[in-house]
Amino acid sequence: MSTSQLRRTRTGSPGVMLALATIGFAVNFWAWALLSPLATKFTAILHLDSFRQSLLVAVPVVVGSLGRIPIGALTDRFGGRIMFPLVSLSTVFPVLYLGLFGHDSLAAILVGGFFLGIGGTAFAVGVPFVNAWFPPARRGFAVGVFGMGMGGTAISALTTVKLVDAGSMRTPFLITATVLALYAVVAWAVLRDAPDRVVPTTPFTSRLRSTVQLRITWQAAALYAVAFGGYVAFSVYLPAYLRNAYGLTQADAANRMAGFVLLAVLMRPVGGWLSDRVPPTRVLAASLGVVVLGALAQSFTPGLSPIGTIAFLGMAAALGTGSGATFALVAQKAPASQVGSVTGVVGAAGGLGGFVPPLIMGAVYGSYHSYTLGLVLLAVVALSALLLDLLAVGRRDAAPA
Repeated sequence: MSTSQLRRTRTGSPGVMLALATIGFAVNFWAWALLSPLATKFTAILHLDSFRQSLLVAVPVVVGSLGRIPIGALTDRFGGRIMFPLVSLSTVFPVLYLGLFGHDSLAAILVGGFFLGIGGTAFAVGVPFVNAWFPPARRGFAVGVFGMGMGGTAISALTTVKLVDAGSMRTPFLITATVLALYAVVAWAVLRDAPDRVVPTTPFTSRLRSTVQLRITWQAAALYAVAFGGYVAFSVYLPAYLRNAYGLTQADAANRMAGFVLLAVLMRPVGGWLSDRVPPTRVLAASLGVVVLGALAQSFTPGLSPIGTIAFLGMAAALGTGSGATFALVAQKAPASQVGSVTGVVGAAGGLGGFVPPLIMGAVYGSYHSYTLGLVLLAVVALSALLLDLLAVGRRDAAPA
């Protein structure tokens, strides 16, 4: 047995580590998204107005997004082998609480939803963990594959209501808690941190201060807020948009949303793979350009067949590709000992980027009974991100060393 094979046997296989990290991301995101599919049921049972319904869904999103900042920094220090089981086990408790006790009042749901946000921080664990296992030439693709775990939100969307209807309100929560606990046990037994992982020695506050002073942190955060934020926003709001703008049934709108999510998820590793071969700034530029064109085309509310469908699927592919390219950029530009910290800030920006657009779209439609202004605003924001990519990030990449 060669030295490299012996080392791999003792420390773990990069492919196995990537697969387990992706599964962990998907399982935690499944838990993180449990409340959203049940919002309509809770609204009817608890007689909630639209603001309280939005609050119910928003709390886990906000906590999970902001929580990525400290979790990313902790992953830099302690590694994914500790943090993946810790985050997964910590998420079990709010899932059980919501399923067994905490779904009879808005206050109880909000308390559970706050701690449910822990599941959304798993993203900030996986990126530095995966990044350390792969050489620079393969990190874009590897992190892109890991990013497919965001499809855990689709698992929740497609199964939660069906499980409640087939069993009870407890059913999806008990199943998810069981899967989380099993994953935590497997992760603790099998996961290993990369043998050459760079472990920071400076205090948490110093590392966080250093992270927010890095130019790449804020540039990638702005780009990810548009790319991943756009994906989150459409995955949340697309069914309501299709029902209001085109009069589709709830089932038809949900199926089309699932197609949007699936395409975006599949294109994320493509964005990373492309970014291993050409500068990620070019991949981002092309992706953002497609979003600008798609949003402008859709602002006229064309027929779904074929223009509307092409516009939405084009934006889904572009947002998934752009999300993968953004973290390929982070993997290339962030210092090795700060990848987790940078990921935390950038990931937080992406989550929060998905929180704002649905509120704006709802407000615009409520005022004008049209989505035109909201989609034009999306095109303007995407164009601004495109200019940032070309004039700031891309120009710096093109500058001689």
